[in-house]
Amino acid sequence: MKAKMKDIFHSVASRYGAYSLGAIALVTAIVIVANLIVGQLPETIRNIDLSDTKIYEISETSRELIGELEHPVSITVLAEKDKVDQRIRNFVERYAGLSADISLEWIDPVLHPSALTEYETQADTLVVACKDTDRQRVVSFGDIITYDQMSYYTTGSMQETAFDGEGQLTAAVNYVTSSKSKQVYYSTGHGETEFSPSVQDLMEKANYTMSEWNLLMNAQIPEDCELFLINGAVSDVTEDEQQGILDYLHEGGRVMVLLPAESGEDTPNLNAVFQEYGLERASGYIADMERSYQQNPFYIFPALSLGEELSGGMSSEMVLLINSQGFNQTDPKRDTITTTPFMSTSSSGVLVVDERDEQQGTYVLGAVAEETISSNSVSGNQTEEDSKEKETSDGAADSEQDAQAQKSRLTVMGTNTMIDANVTDTFTTLENLTLFMNAVGANFGEDASVSIEPKSLEVAYNTVQYPGMFSLLVIFGIPVVVLGVGFVTWMRRRKA
Repeated sequence: MKAKMKDIFHSVASRYGAYSLGAIALVTAIVIVANLIVGQLPETIRNIDLSDTKIYEISETSRELIGELEHPVSITVLAEKDKVDQRIRNFVERYAGLSADISLEWIDPVLHPSALTEYETQADTLVVACKDTDRQRVVSFGDIITYDQMSYYTTGSMQETAFDGEGQLTAAVNYVTSSKSKQVYYSTGHGETEFSPSVQDLMEKANYTMSEWNLLMNAQIPEDCELFLINGAVSDVTEDEQQGILDYLHEGGRVMVLLPAESGEDTPNLNAVFQEYGLERASGYIADMERSYQQNPFYIFPALSLGEELSGGMSSEMVLLINSQGFNQTDPKRDTITTTPFMSTSSSGVLVVDERDEQQGTYVLGAVAEETISSNSVSGNQTEEDSKEKETSDGAADSEQDAQAQKSRLTVMGTNTMIDANVTDTFTTLENLTLFMNAVGANFGEDASVSIEPKSLEVAYNTVQYPGMFSLLVIFGIPVVVLGVGFVTWMRRRKA
């Protein structure tokens, strides 16, 4: 018996079995040690973002803000860590790991209920605070992962729509480290379009205070206004309102106008404002067959010429305008005004007035006009001769006046579909809102606030710019090739 047992352990099969067990034990030990080592690595290294919309990816805008922090910021998560959505947990840890100036603390409100009273909030929230500025902002988990409430009534469950981890945290960090918000007024009384919830959310995250102002009631724009918005006004301003807008610009104000998608009555007074700053409004809609969406000439992907102030956070530079009006660039009223287009058609652009009247050319769809304002600048009621006399009499004070000079800025866009929810919520891969927020922020120069768009969790639609032969290839070419290969294979097998 002993001899048989000895032969078994000395057999070839037993030796191979021992080697296999040893190899399995060694590999298992290596895997366990590797997991322990990887588990200690930072979140940014051990987690790879494989999501369709890159929900964990942190933009350069946020990285620059975090990299330039002058005050330490704390992020306190009031939730049971094991029960927090994995996406939120991963993102918060990844975000906090970007800077040593950001500290992250998890507090279980079940074990420490007094923390909710201390931070004056509820469970499942993040509290972003800065002791140096004595400011804090609370972000709920419901603001990070948003849901379509209406889907509950049709499907019985709420559908996830967007992940806004970066947008909410960056906005909160910007808020708690800033000294004040910026005052923005928007006009009413001319059939203006209300801003969509997406735009309102971005403006709030960018630390802008939004207030309405009816020029019909008071044509003088408030002194504390840092930007005046006119969104899709369908009726013209009065002469008093026109003068109020011009006076505001002549004093170094900033005005931003988005034309309506549906043109109503003629607006000669508003057009006169554009004309003074070197933009002649074209009467009609703009079409462009060369840069259109699915061969619809009124759905235009404009050619963009973006400077540094407008290009931040844009990668694809794909913007869609529907039913846009346009401008021809002309000489401004004063040589101190500089007009720079940033959206235009191709050379195949067409101004469509009616079925019989079409004028081909390159049309401006968005532009910025700037003027350096000083005490010597021409005001609304001052002639150029008066200005020259004043410059001569005050020549000794030129250097002091130049130091006090400021820039007025007029921004115009051919259509407010640029920020329409039907466009931005449907084509989530486009950068309409990014360009709009960049244009708003450019009015504040170096003091511009940051605002990050939510990342969609819905199905992304294909927005191929010029489908043409590509669509024919997908619809007909690939099926024909597959059928051809199958037929050849069948014939070969039949003959074999």
